[in-house]
Amino acid sequence: MRFCDDCGTYLKEKKEGLWCPKCKKVVHSRLVLKPRSFEKKESTAVHVLDKSRFDHVKVSRACPKCGNGEAYRWFSSISGEHAGIRRERTVEHYKCTKCSYLWSESS
Repeated sequence: MRFCDDCGTYLKEKKEGLWCPKCKKVVHSRLVLKPRSFEKKESTAVHVLDKSRFDHVKVSRACPKCGNGEAYRWFSSISGEHAGIRRERTVEHYKCTKCSYLWSESS
């Protein structure tokens, strides 16, 4: 990386040498400009872990699909504004322990 001796602008690479876009000066350079070669590095394995179903609390709730009496429960909150009024609400999410059916109830 070089800068122009006259105006201090960053010099751009051209076939003729280095060129100043501000004062249009070409500096003939003996530098051999070649693109960087990226060496292929040995890749390491990346393990992606899904959320464990045991992260959520198990509660007694009947599944609407299969009728099972147990489900995992977690909460999320939704906030928004409409007509200048800010509203926040909590949504309870459930997942059946038997058939993995997902449903939610807002409060």
